[in-house]
Amino acid sequence: MDRDTAKPDVDAFPGSNARKWVEFHGKNAAPSEYSHEFVWDVTREADGPFVTDVDGNVLLDFTCHIGAAPLGYNNEKVTAKLREFDLVEPMKIAGQDMYFGAGPTPEESAVPGSSHLMDKLTEVSSQYGMDTVFLSNSGAEAMENAMKITHNYRAPSKYGVAFDGSFHGRTFGTLSITKSKEVYTRHYPQLSGIETVPFCDCTGEDDGDCNCECGFFAGEGSQLRTMLAPEGGRINPDEIAFLTLEPIQGVGGYRFPSEAFMQEVAAVTDDYEIPLVVDEIQSGIGRTGEIWAADHYPIEPDVIASAKALRVGATISRSEIFPAEKNRLGSTFGGGDLLGSMMGTFTLEAIQEHDLLANATRRGEQANELLRDDSPASVEDVRGKGLMLAVEFDTADRRDAVVTASLERGLLTLGCGEKTIRLLPPLDSSEREIELGIGIFLDAIDAAAVDASAKALR
Repeated sequence: MDRDTAKPDVDAFPGSNARKWVEFHGKNAAPSEYSHEFVWDVTREADGPFVTDVDGNVLLDFTCHIGAAPLGYNNEKVTAKLREFDLVEPMKIAGQDMYFGAGPTPEESAVPGSSHLMDKLTEVSSQYGMDTVFLSNSGAEAMENAMKITHNYRAPSKYGVAFDGSFHGRTFGTLSITKSKEVYTRHYPQLSGIETVPFCDCTGEDDGDCNCECGFFAGEGSQLRTMLAPEGGRINPDEIAFLTLEPIQGVGGYRFPSEAFMQEVAAVTDDYEIPLVVDEIQSGIGRTGEIWAADHYPIEPDVIASAKALRVGATISRSEIFPAEKNRLGSTFGGGDLLGSMMGTFTLEAIQEHDLLANATRRGEQANELLRDDSPASVEDVRGKGLMLAVEFDTADRRDAVVTASLERGLLTLGCGEKTIRLLPPLDSSEREIELGIGIFLDAIDAAAVDASAKALR
C-alpha cells in the first residue's frame, strides 16, 4: 500500500466475511461496546490511517482506536525500530519481581524496556516536577493507582472531587468518579465521599469570563470553592484526597473547558493544596499538539494518568506523593510488558524526532478550517485542539446517520457525548489525508441530510 496515493475503496460494509467474523467473535465474547462491524485483516496491507478489512475494503481510519494507535497502522516511524529486534518470550514478566535488561548498562541497551519508558515519561512531565512512575496494564488501573496514592498522601482523607460528564474507567473504583452515562454505573455501589461539580465548557468573553450556562459559577464564586468550609461550605479541604478531571472530556462529548473554569480549578487546588489528578488517557501523548493536554491550560497537575497511546498504563507523579512502603503498589504485570514499553518509548521518540506536536497543530487547524468553512446548518459546533477534533450536530439521530454514511464511504469515525462525532487522525497525518478525510466526512453529512429528507417525505 502506498500511503501517498491510497484512498478508501468500499464495496459493501460490513461485508459477508466481516459478518462471519463478528458472529464468531460473539459466540464467546462477553457483551461489550463495539462502535462498528469493522474487522481489520491483520494479514493485509495497512499504513498510517489506511487499513484493509476482511472483505478487502480499504478504509480511512480517523479513530486511531480511540487514540490508542496514535500513528495509525504499521507506521514506519515505529515499525522500522521494532524490526531491529528478535522479540523474546515471555514478553510480559512479573514486573515487581524482575527487571528488564539488555546489555551491560542501561545507556548501552538497544532494547528500551520499562525502565527506559519511565525515564522518558518523567522527561516529558518534568515541567510539573514529576520524577516517579508506576506502570500498569490499562488506563483504569492508572486512575485507580492515582486515587490510591493521593488518599495515602493526604491521609486521613475521606473525599474526592470529580466533574459532571467525566469518564475515568469501568473498574469499581473508577466508576465512582465516572459521571458521564448512567449505563456505566447502573446498579454498582459507589465509593463514599465522592463529590461532583459541573464541568464548565461554556463560551466566554475575551477576558476569560464565563457566561456559565452550566452553573459552575454561581453568585460570588464557583461551586467548587463555595462547597469548601473556609468559604462557608460543608467540606474541609484538608480532607480532600484529590480533585480529578480530564483536561478535555472524551466520552462525555469532547468538551473543551472554559478558560475561567481552568483558572478556578488551578486557583482552588493551589489555595488549598488539593492534589490535582489529570486523566490524560485519551488526550495525552501528543493528541492535542502538546504532550499533555494539561500543557494548554494554567493548571499544575500533581498526578498524570496515561494509557492508550502509551500502550501501557502509567501513573506519573512526584516521589513524595507515592507511598514509601514497597508493598503499597503492585501488579503481576505492572512494569513488566516488554513490547508495550518498547512501543510506548518508540512512540514518544517518534513524536519528538519527527516534530509531530507541530504537525498535529497544523493539521488540526487545517481540519477545523475545512469543517467550519463548509459545514451545513445541521452542524452546531466544530471544536478541537491539535488532532483531537469534535463536530456537534443538532440531534443524536443526525450524528448517528453521519457515522453510518461515513462508514459507507470508507471513513471510520466515532460518536461521543449526546450528539457529537469525534475525529482522531494519526498524529503524522499529511495535508492530503486531512483534506481527503474531511471531504468524505462533509459528503457524508450531505448524504445523511438527503436521506433524512427522503424519509420525511414517505
